[in-house]
Parts: sequence; C-alpha cells; structure tokens
Amino acid sequence: MVLLGSRHRLRVHRSIYQLILSAVVAITASSLPAWTQTPDPTDIRIGLITRQPPPPTLYEFDPAPEDEGLAGGRLAARDNNTTGQFTGHRYVLEEETLEEGQDAVAAAQTLAARGIAFLAINLPAEELLAIADALKGNNTLLFNVSATDDRLRGADCRSNVFHVVPSRAMLTDALAQFLAFKRWRRLFLIVGPQPGDKLYAEAVKRSARKFGLVIAAEKPWEFGPLARAKADSPTTAVALTFTQNLDYDVAIVADEARDFGDYLAYRTWDSRLVMGTQGLTATTWHPTFEVWGAAQAQTRFRRSSDRLMRPLDYHVWMAVRTVGEAVTQTKVTDPGTVREFIRGADFGLPAYKGVSLSFRPWDQQLRQPLLLVQPRFLVSVAPEQGFLHQRTPLDTLGFDQPETACKLQ
Repeated sequence: MVLLGSRHRLRVHRSIYQLILSAVVAITASSLPAWTQTPDPTDIRIGLITRQPPPPTLYEFDPAPEDEGLAGGRLAARDNNTTGQFTGHRYVLEEETLEEGQDAVAAAQTLAARGIAFLAINLPAEELLAIADALKGNNTLLFNVSATDDRLRGADCRSNVFHVVPSRAMLTDALAQFLAFKRWRRLFLIVGPQPGDKLYAEAVKRSARKFGLVIAAEKPWEFGPLARAKADSPTTAVALTFTQNLDYDVAIVADEARDFGDYLAYRTWDSRLVMGTQGLTATTWHPTFEVWGAAQAQTRFRRSSDRLMRPLDYHVWMAVRTVGEAVTQTKVTDPGTVREFIRGADFGLPAYKGVSLSFRPWDQQLRQPLLLVQPRFLVSVAPEQGFLHQRTPLDTLGFDQPETACKLQ
C-alpha cells in the first residue's frame, strides 16, 4: 500500500510539472516573442549580369568554365549568409546570363525594377557605362568585376559604379615595381593589333615613366596568332629575327587576346625574360596563392565548385562580400547608405590579402595587393618593399588622387 501511494504521488507530481512547464512555455511564447521567436530575415538580393562565353576553340588550352564568375558569387552568398543568420539578413544571388545579342541595359533595368539594388557586372566597358547611365538616379549600386579600362576610373567614371577588378594601370604598376626592384630597367615593348593590346601598351609606358624604367624598343606584332604554332613550324624563326639586334633587359608583351604572347617565351634571340600579359603576369588571384588564409578559401571553393578559383571568381566574390560586409557593419540595407559607407575610411573588406581592402573615394577603385605569377608559381606580391605612400602603399598602384581625371557624377 505504501509503494502504491508513492507511485501515485509521483504520477501526480509529474502531471503537475508538465502542466506548469506547458503554461510557462505558452506564456513566454506569447508575452516575450523577441526572445523566443526569430523574425523572418530580410532578403538582400544581389544581381550578377554576365554574358554566355563563346564556345572554346578546338585547341583551347585552358577554356573558361561555364560557371566562371558565377561560382565565386555563389560562394560569397553562402559566406554572407553565415553572418546573416545572426543579423537577420538572407542573401540571394540573382544570376542573369545574357545570350549573344541580348540587351544588357534592358536586363539590368528588369533586375532593378524587381527591387535588386546591387548589381555585379561582368561586361565590357561600353555596356557597363550604358547600364550605369540608364540606372543613374535609381539608387542602384554597380560593381565592375571585369573591365580593366583606365577611363572607367578617369574621364568616364560614374558615381554608381565601384571597381573590384584592378585597372590596367594597377596591373602594369605592379609589374613595373617588380622590374624597378630587380633593376631590370630597359624594356622591349611588343604590341599586339587588338584595341586592348594598345591600351595595355599605353599603361606600360605610363608605369615605366612612373617608376624610372625605359622603353628601349617598341615594335608592333604583325605575324598573326602564333601562340599555338608547332615547334617544328617555320614560324619558330619569327621570334628570333623579330628580337634580334636589340638592347633590352626584359620583353614586355601587350597581348590581351592571347594570340602570340605565349609563343615568344624561350624563342627570343637573346636570353631574355618575357612579361606582361603572358610570361610573368600581374593578377588578383592564382591557384598557388596560399598565404593569409587563401589556402582555406581555395579549398572551400574547390569543394563547392569542383575546380580551381579563377580571378573572375574572386572578383565576383569580392563584390558580393562587399555588400555583405557593408550591411553587417552598418545594419542597414539602403544602397545610398551602403555607398557612402564603403567609400569611407571605416569600411574594410577581409579578402585573404594580408590587409583589409578599401575603396578609393576619388574613383571608387578597390585598393588591393596584386600577385606577380608565372603559370604555376607565385613570384612576388605588389606593392614591393620600399615603395611608400603617405596614406597606404596600396595607393602606389594605379592612379593616385592628384593624378585622377575622375569627377564623380
């Protein structure tokens, strides 16, 4: 009888406890919702406009993957959401891949009409400018991830465009600093026939003047695209005669189309290095870059995309992460507020470069160290040691404030 009474009392106590617990949960859920109920997150949609790449040529050595750039944006959106789950923000990447001939301005206007206020643009300079002008006054921010044209940071700069891709001037300044550091001062400039080749050559000349180098010789390349010439082809003699009887330390190639630059290495008359758009090049990202946490980024990207990260992936990643960092630090999503913040001194983007990256307020170009690489190895990182600046050594790369022709509108 005593045992039955104890069990009875135990069941009663349990029932009372469960009733009290249920009541406490119900009261708490109704009276203290901020503590127990997570509000719906605020969606922050970031658009990415790119164009379908042309199919690779039959003998393309390193064809661009179909998801180039897109994969970097997807990784950045996931990175943003890691913090966003605690701040009440959900980041969504809206991908718009244009077919050949499709109107980029119309696509951008459609995204903006849907309330997408941040757009990463992977298009040439002319289309970027057309989009910027069409969306002027729409409270939309554009991030240039691929156009290196110096004029976009100069006479054709726009107040609604931020540049995460480095300019040609930054790329050639990085190379010129390395050459000045090594005291290889006499340059042989080889200029291809494409418009981009000529613009790159102009940037090389500017960088040479800036860092005390000399253009000892300059020649146009007039022999067509020989980059895939066979070793036993008669064309192998072209480089020998083309580079004969010249006094220079380094050959600088201006071949953005990659038609002939790779052909020149090891075929010059004298034993000279080849640099520029081929050979030793300046870039933002490379598979062999592993310091400052970059190895972890390389691993995460490879796991998510089943390939190596390319510079365009990194540029889109930085654009999407810029939005995430600005929203996290300001706790607002208004594009106008975000713009002013990322132009200011308090913004910093951690991007695996050993320093926090920031935007120059005079032309809205992202400051960043640049990598000097050969195809399979990291050689150096610019700015080189000894190149100083009153603000930051990063401003030794590209157009400094006293040099800029940009008047933001």
